[in-house]
Amino acid sequence: MILLKLYFTFLKIGLFSFGGGYAMIPLMEKEIIKNHGWLTTTEFIDIIAVAEVTPGPIAINSATFVGLRTAGFLGSISATVGVITPSLVILLLIIRFLTRFSSHHQVQAFMRGLRPAVLSLIALAAVLIAKEVFLNWQSFLLGSSIFAFIVWTKIHPILILLLSAFIGLLFL
Repeated sequence: MILLKLYFTFLKIGLFSFGGGYAMIPLMEKEIIKNHGWLTTTEFIDIIAVAEVTPGPIAINSATFVGLRTAGFLGSISATVGVITPSLVILLLIIRFLTRFSSHHQVQAFMRGLRPAVLSLIALAAVLIAKEVFLNWQSFLLGSSIFAFIVWTKIHPILILLLSAFIGLLFL
């Protein structure tokens, strides 16, 4: 029963989250924490952080971890397959049909309409994470400084993550 619950929960997350991993975070948070109680908010934030620094898409990494934590190895398979099923099916349909109709005015208008919604979902994910991460002035200062540093430099994201981890070890 739990394997089916994991599959269908992550199927829903994969199906109704447009815009990739960050846009999925609000729906994942609602399903994983509020609806099912599989994780606490702190555990969820930790999963997002680990999923971000490990290879692979954030949604797949998160689904695998939640499934493993909830129902072991089979749970990780169930959740992972659930989250990738919609993308796989939709991608196959898009490849088949969008190439024929990509220059059509309504298809272009549809895509232009999705972009602001995706940006809004990503911003919401940032706000949800910020509420848990900025617990004191030091973490706020570190986060703000790193954000400014990213905006004004071309430094590689891996270096940013390593620098942040090092600063966290020293000061937080």
